[in-house]
Formats: sequence, C-alpha cells, structure tokens
Amino acid sequence: MSDDNIIFGRNPVIELLKAHHSINKILIADGTNDGSIKKITALAIDNKINVEFVSRHKLDRIAEYQNHQGVIALAAPVDYSTLDDIINGVDNPFLLLLDEIQDPHNFGALLRTAEAVGVNGVLIPKHRSVSLNATVAKTSAGAVEYVKVAQIGNVAHTIRQLKDDGFIIIGGDIDGQSIFNPIDLSDPIVLVIGSEGKGLRRLTKELCDHLISIPMVGKINSLNASAAGAVLMYEVLRQRIAQ
Repeated sequence: MSDDNIIFGRNPVIELLKAHHSINKILIADGTNDGSIKKITALAIDNKINVEFVSRHKLDRIAEYQNHQGVIALAAPVDYSTLDDIINGVDNPFLLLLDEIQDPHNFGALLRTAEAVGVNGVLIPKHRSVSLNATVAKTSAGAVEYVKVAQIGNVAHTIRQLKDDGFIIIGGDIDGQSIFNPIDLSDPIVLVIGSEGKGLRRLTKELCDHLISIPMVGKINSLNASAAGAVLMYEVLRQRIAQ
C-alpha cells in the first residue's frame, strides 16, 4: 500500500485539486478517459501534478479494494510551500536542497535537524526524489509541521536562479574542503546534500560555489545522507551563532 495519504473517487479527487491541496501524484486506471477523468487530468496539469496511468489491479490494491472509480490521489501530509514563500521577508536565508534523496527515513531525519538549526526551507526535486509522505512525517518527529518544503523542477535551473538572487551554493562532497578550514557560511546560503550512495550529481557539483567535506579518521569513509547533513547544518548554525 502507498505511504502517502490516499484519496480515491472522482469527486473527492476533483475537490482536492480545486482546493490546491499538495498532491504528490495522481493515479488513473489505464484506458479511462471519460468526462470527469478528463477534468481531473486538466486540473492536475494546471496544478503541475504528475499523472500516471496504471493497471486497475494496482489501484484496487492501493485502495484496499474499495470503490476508487478509476482514480487515486496520493496526497502529502502537509501542504508544500513555494520557493518565494520560503525566502520572502527573510533577512539571511539558510536553505537546504536535497539532490535526489530517495529514502524517506533520511528525508525525515534531515527535516528534524533542519528544524532544530533554523533552516528556513527545504527544496526537493519533483522527480527522482522522495516526496512528503507518512514515513517522512513520522521520522521528522513533528518537524514537517514547522519546516517549509518546496518542490522544484530542474535542480540546476533552481541553483542558477538562487545564485542570481545572491545565494552562495555550498555542496557537501567527500572531495570538498574540510569544514575545519575557514569557509564563511554566515551569508545567505543553500546547502546541497546529495543522494544516498551517489552523492551530488556532476552538474550540481559543478554549479556549487564551494564544496565542503567532513573529516574522517575511521575505516569507513562516508556517512549516510542524514548524518552528513546534520553535521554540515550544525556547522552553519555554529558560524551564525558566533557572529
């Protein structure tokens, strides 16, 4: 069963779309394309929500064999924000960008730390990334209610936009400069954390103004995304408190 909040039935999904509630994805039964389904598809496109056509059997399983009428919305537990919502009116923003994080437990743990250190907002790609769902919300220990999360389209485009707006882009990377060496993290910054196993993608890394790393003296040369992100976020907080 899906880990998202599940809304099924044509009228409930239409009302959800009209209310502009945050929806991760809409699933529609293959071969279904009558009037109300066309309306749902049009509203989803207007709201920039992904629509996926799947087998009716899959919808049956997700809806636990209740009458879904050929459509299911996978809704986020809280509403997404926009990038403008996050940065407007903030004097010295601190943003966290997650570059294709896949594990909801890592995402939830990162949100929990982000709330603790005062991150103004978290940015996640709409594609190839975990969405806000029940596991993320539970792992965040309530932080999902306080930290604004925005879905973005193209990561490289967003980074370029933020650089134009005066942000310094800091990427966490094993080949970066040690956090024990002086890099000023007190200005408006975007801290970018890469995906589990792969780290930052090549273009993302190239667009960063600085790459920073966490010194390690043990035999294991990496931390998981949430642990590494926590260390780097607290270094930003340390510098800002020390000002």
